Amino acid sequence: MDEGGPAPARGRRAGGGPAAEDLQIAGLTPMSSVDWPGRLVATVFCQGCPWLCPYCQNHAIIDPRIPGVVDWGRVEDLMARRHGLLDGVVFSGGEATRQPALAAAARRVRGAGYLVGLHTAGPYPRRLRELVEAGLVDWVGLDVKALPGGDYEQVAGRPGAGEKAWASLRVMAEHPEVDCEVRLTVYPDGPADGLAVAAAVRAMGMPVFALQQARGLGAPQGFRAGAVGWDDQVRALARDIGALGFESFAFRPA
Repeated sequence: MDEGGPAPARGRRAGGGPAAEDLQIAGLTPMSSVDWPGRLVATVFCQGCPWLCPYCQNHAIIDPRIPGVVDWGRVEDLMARRHGLLDGVVFSGGEATRQPALAAAARRVRGAGYLVGLHTAGPYPRRLRELVEAGLVDWVGLDVKALPGGDYEQVAGRPGAGEKAWASLRVMAEHPEVDCEVRLTVYPDGPADGLAVAAAVRAMGMPVFALQQARGLGAPQGFRAGAVGWDDQVRALARDIGALGFESFAFRPA
């Protein structure tokens, strides 16, 4: 993340709803080839997340009480300069769907002639549905952390997290017109149901899946990214998931 700077006073759009200028932005990457597979994008990192995942690489920006440090005007300026170079803008986090201003920001990106991507862990399924059904997103990277239930709370640190995330997954399954990559991140002390998660996602008809091995970079202090034999376990899991028949499967080792 870069292009930081003080945020201006917030605005409201006509009709009283949140404006793009209300978005709390923690950072802006002007060009990325990894945040939307196959696309060259700018990435907007939104401040704040309701969950406390132990491996979060953007742990420093999960506190929702911290104001944004990048004003929306910087995003507008970047889009004006990068026509013909960038395919789109990805809203990441933190958790972008936490913020009511996301829809207004996505409209502005669309209005500037760019595609809109979204990274989400799915804690706000109703807001995700509103974005999808309004035609405001072209691609979603959806993180699913475990099967619904107690193991989900172990990862997300919040009760009911699994039900919300899988409700968001159902939203995406109901809207195949929006490209979606479902992602599972594994780590040594985490849930051991990775293959069951992938099988359930495949049974819902989702065609694209990615297995990601957690890294220590950017994670909270004390997070354990490795263990004896862990790399071999993850590679074995990748082989098993690859045999499930997804149209596209990606393995992203640490």
